[in-house]
Amino acid sequence: MCEDHPSEAGIGRRAVFVTGAAAALTLGTVSFASAEGRDRDQDRETRTVRGTLPPGSPDFVYVPVEVPAGVREIRVAYSYDRPPVPAGTPGNALDIGLFDERGTELGGRGFRGWSGGARTEFFVRADEATPGYLPGPVREGTWHIALGPYTVAPQGLSYELTVTLVYGEPGRTPEPVYPPERARGRGRAWYRGDCHLHSWHSDGRRTPAEIAALARAAGLDFINSSEHNTHSAHAHWAEAAGDDLLVMLGEEVTTRNGHVVALGTDPGTFVDWRYRARDDRFGRFARQIRRAGGLVVPAHPHATCIGCNWKFGFGEADAVEVWNGPYTPDDEVALADWDGMLVASVREGRAWIPAMGSSDAHRDPDVVGRPQTVVLADDLTRRAIQEGIRAGRSYVAESAQVSLSFTASGGRGEHAGIGERLRVDRDAPVTVRLEVTGAPRCTVRLVTDQGVLHTSAPLPVSGSGTVEWRTTASYAAYVRAELRHEAAAGPVPGALAAFTNPIFLGSR
Repeated sequence: MCEDHPSEAGIGRRAVFVTGAAAALTLGTVSFASAEGRDRDQDRETRTVRGTLPPGSPDFVYVPVEVPAGVREIRVAYSYDRPPVPAGTPGNALDIGLFDERGTELGGRGFRGWSGGARTEFFVRADEATPGYLPGPVREGTWHIALGPYTVAPQGLSYELTVTLVYGEPGRTPEPVYPPERARGRGRAWYRGDCHLHSWHSDGRRTPAEIAALARAAGLDFINSSEHNTHSAHAHWAEAAGDDLLVMLGEEVTTRNGHVVALGTDPGTFVDWRYRARDDRFGRFARQIRRAGGLVVPAHPHATCIGCNWKFGFGEADAVEVWNGPYTPDDEVALADWDGMLVASVREGRAWIPAMGSSDAHRDPDVVGRPQTVVLADDLTRRAIQEGIRAGRSYVAESAQVSLSFTASGGRGEHAGIGERLRVDRDAPVTVRLEVTGAPRCTVRLVTDQGVLHTSAPLPVSGSGTVEWRTTASYAAYVRAELRHEAAAGPVPGALAAFTNPIFLGSR
């Protein structure tokens, strides 16, 4: 299934093993000289492996590397061919990562880093590592380079892998310093955040410091570190945080059947991604996220990129990312799907899943904080922000210019806000009120379990206005608000400027 063509001595004959439910392949071992067999003046050794992966290859291919004692640093470089393919046919894309002598078992005990397809080379040593990888000792034993054939062209995927071991005294591994879990808040207030961002620790191009500066410029109060399949950035956010910016830590768990943001986990938490929906393993890792103090948030569930569409269901979700980056038809489908879930929760009398939005910003011209989730929280702390998101006390806005106040009230002084329930009799009159600033010429739509039941005239050019609507709990089990930009033409609604989580009506 995979052929290795050793170009240097010291590479074992090929052996193939199938491991795990999501098929994986283990190739022949790359061997290096032991301390006894090595020239004392030789400070490094290099081995090169070449091979070809056919279409239909397993999700992960492991290349064992026998690391002798006395190694200070391991360096890996790789390349692969990109032959032309017919229109509509995926070409070659090969991801890469590293596991140490503790093994490749699911759960990631031996995980030392992942760069996906963002880098062609990396290094790991005790005192430092390439972004995306974890510094630490290079111990004697069998390490594994993990290759992930994301897509394979009909002609196959030919690769070349070069491994270099550098000998010498190891450096000292620094003690990680993490950002604080509290920033200077305003007590119970509305806080703005962006929970899906990428730095150069995965496939982004910005440093944590650059992202933090852009977050402050966007008027954000909090952000969440969410690199693809690595937690290496966790120890690099402390200097970027501050009294004015809460930095939460997490990961974008990027499987072949969809992506999920682990939002606000404990520092140093790694969540494995090497499974598909058919393996029935997602629940295990969703529970791990929660045990680590995080929230489980499926990301861009209707994105069309390969492997991005969410296949695991929403039974484990604490919230769902409905709006991802600039508003597109994918987001419109996600919004409609989420509204369908709201209707089902009302019909079946079960818990509902709040919606949120994030930028998924990677590099220029991606805008940090477009969109942003605005959360009513008791303070600017990890726990308070998470509780606000989990409870659905939030709305999503395209920028800090847009602010909303959305309430429902009954005739006897009853009152409820976003994410809450207005407990009134079924036929008691209810007044729904939306106050808006920063949304010039936008139209307000009030959406219920019956659909859109009220559409306002466009707001004035000033962007400020108030919309009131009267209903009953028997007529609308919930109501939520959307602000839409003017549509270019026809009956299709314009792009979102903001939307709210629902207010539920009735005593149930």
